[in-house]
Amino acid sequence: MKIHEYQAKELFREYNIPVPVGYVAFSKQEALESIKKLGSFPVVVKAQIHAGGRGKGGGVKLASSEQEAQQFADEILGMTLVTHQTGEVGKEVKKLLIEAGQSIARELYLSLLVDRETAKIVIMASTEGGMNIEEVAEKTPEKIIKVYVDPLMGISGYQLREVAFGLNIPKTAMKEFGAMLKNFYNMFVEKDCSMVEINPLILTSDDRVIALDAKVDFDSNALGKHKELMELRDLDEEDPLEVEASKFNLNYINLDGNVGNIVNGAGLAMATMDIIKNAGAEPANFMDVGGGATAEMVENAFRIILADKKVKAVLINIFGGILRCDIFAEGIVEAAKKTGINIPVIVRMEGTNVEKGKEILSNSNLELTSAIDLADAAEKVAAAVK
Repeated sequence: MKIHEYQAKELFREYNIPVPVGYVAFSKQEALESIKKLGSFPVVVKAQIHAGGRGKGGGVKLASSEQEAQQFADEILGMTLVTHQTGEVGKEVKKLLIEAGQSIARELYLSLLVDRETAKIVIMASTEGGMNIEEVAEKTPEKIIKVYVDPLMGISGYQLREVAFGLNIPKTAMKEFGAMLKNFYNMFVEKDCSMVEINPLILTSDDRVIALDAKVDFDSNALGKHKELMELRDLDEEDPLEVEASKFNLNYINLDGNVGNIVNGAGLAMATMDIIKNAGAEPANFMDVGGGATAEMVENAFRIILADKKVKAVLINIFGGILRCDIFAEGIVEAAKKTGINIPVIVRMEGTNVEKGKEILSNSNLELTSAIDLADAAEKVAAAVK
């Protein structure tokens, strides 16, 4: 689950990670009040959306006066901000962060991630803060520092120093940087984050360390342990179909293609999307109903996919185990009765009670196309959308 920058910075404050003084504004009047609260200039007006590249898209402006700050707030609030992460459609800006400007001596990059290959938490840092870190990693990988921390052991002093030395932190800022990084790590672990990032982390002219930006992603599977974090969720920033799917514990991700697919099992879903592309078509979604799905869950999965206007055909790929084929078939029939089917649907089923499942579909009078195997199913659905 992603949160906004202003929410991430509130979390940073809880963990004594230095951030600029700032206020969130949901209207032009609140923006003006926030500017007056800060009382000195320059101030930064920042669009709050769940996407990077806001500055390049015109969503971050530095103002040197109250009049200029209000002008920028008026321009940014309500705009459709397009960045490399939003796609061409962009996102409407519904809130702003108004912050005090800072005296920047150096810009650094700092993040924490879970590294699955080593089963450790990796600290990634670079002297090239404020830039596109992917571009830095591609063109000058030697400028990316990586320090691996065993989560069972916790972060040690030598690891804090290794990062500090790698970033050429001056001696006068070394103590503050070490304390900040330790707090940063503790927040990552205690809040079950999947990624935290500061870009840029700045050194000021008087050698203070300040998080000028903040990005936090939480592990959605751990949110049950953190009820307070659920209050930070902004449904306006999420795909409406993904929000709807989450209500029924369905693993759904909306994509750009036109072949909807319903699968039980994440690995099988990935393989299904691959074979759809291999057949010359494009998947419109990732949909894993799970091994223990009920007929009701299947019904809702089918309804959600049919609600996607760009879907021109549906591929159903089920391997019956815990989710028996007959239970799945009953869900499809119920969904079809309630929503109606006006696009081609190709079904491939194998496993427990497969014959009974096929019989249910056959007796339903629904216009469904059966497939012999997955390759046959992919070819049929690709032909259907073409």
